[in-house]
Amino acid sequence: MKAVAFTLKGRTAFFKKPDVNVNTYFTYNNVHKIALFGILGAIIGLGGYIQQKQEMKYPEFYEKLNNLKVSIVPKGYRGYFVKKIQVFNNSVGYASKEDGGNLVVREQWLENPSWDIYILDDNSIDDKIFKKFKDYILNRKCEYIPYLGKNDHSAQIENGRVVTLSEALKVNYIDSLFSSSDIELGRGTCDGEEPYFFREFIPYALSENKNFYEFKEVVLTNHKLKSYNNSQIIYRSQDKILAFI
Repeated sequence: MKAVAFTLKGRTAFFKKPDVNVNTYFTYNNVHKIALFGILGAIIGLGGYIQQKQEMKYPEFYEKLNNLKVSIVPKGYRGYFVKKIQVFNNSVGYASKEDGGNLVVREQWLENPSWDIYILDDNSIDDKIFKKFKDYILNRKCEYIPYLGKNDHSAQIENGRVVTLSEALKVNYIDSLFSSSDIELGRGTCDGEEPYFFREFIPYALSENKNFYEFKEVVLTNHKLKSYNNSQIIYRSQDKILAFI
């Protein structure tokens, strides 16, 4: 089995959580599948939400890419990235009718986020589209500038490559984010270090009605695995054990 792999990074990122109704907007800790599909769609020139026509169920990038299986390996310490609240003014006329059209915005940004991304080559999408984004990733090309959540946060794509995956015969640990369903953790850690356990509910699909996010819990941990369901898609890439979600 083959996969297209690359490093996705930036100085800052903001993947807005839609369920926050306070004076500060918060971000997911990691790039999620919908954002990742948006990045890939921008690279090869697929339409987004703005270009979505009334008769279309989904934006073009999601319609074309949603069957891709991806593995996300956070490169932050124990999966975490530093987050800081940024305060700035949105002074465009339609932002606020109060205070002379000046709206104070507070956003939580990730600082220096970086992930290793693996895209499984399993014929799950149209072959021409897969070959196009493979060519663009490997040769550092893009149709539209990719960004990390908002156009304030430019995305850098580095170390594009094709990797060979092998069957993971014995899985005691997983290096990437993985779905928490049907996995049982064992005792002890795989690296002999102090145990850590990160989990987050992230968007993994769009609903057909209004394109709302559908969520799944993902986990990153150094705990040993006791058992996992065969529905989990797990491969080995050199020294990495990768779960594809």
